[in-house]
Amino acid sequence: MIATDSLTTFGRNLADAVTYPFESWRGTVGLLIVTVATYTLLVLSTMPEFSIQLLGDGLHWLDYALVSLSETIYRTDGPSGLAIIVLYAVLTGVAVVNAVAQLRIVGPTSLTDLSAVLPGLLASGCASCGAGLLGFLGFAGGLALLPYDGTLLQIAGLALLVFFLGRAGHPERCSFTTEVTTE
Repeated sequence: MIATDSLTTFGRNLADAVTYPFESWRGTVGLLIVTVATYTLLVLSTMPEFSIQLLGDGLHWLDYALVSLSETIYRTDGPSGLAIIVLYAVLTGVAVVNAVAQLRIVGPTSLTDLSAVLPGLLASGCASCGAGLLGFLGFAGGLALLPYDGTLLQIAGLALLVFFLGRAGHPERCSFTTEVTTE
């Protein structure tokens, strides 16, 4: 009974967290900006040298780099690999919009709650090696030893993001129920 209530609460909090950015135009625009930026960063990180060479010649190559690297992700990992990247980008957008709202409402004291999203932001990402932002930090060689080309690490990062969102819930509502005891 308690486990069912906990799962129901978690599901409700997760639904509230995912729908929160769509409650205002600012949240929706923020979600879109963060999602596109995250997708761009993750796709460009699949082949950093290629991306640096193209973008070094000018930002007019950005669309070509995104299209060709997205195609490479699709051909390398299939639709599931591309879906993981898109889902990761969308969940990151939701998490960032909710974290900014929570920070705006509660203040700096909520920064400890926001630390739960950091492992998910660092671990998931790059479709070719699963390194994500850890590859930029120099950990790609060690991550290459992981099974399934790092896909498990990507899924673990997604799970951390989902856990963070399900635990946090709607940033403007308290997700804890208060019980009144009578004596």
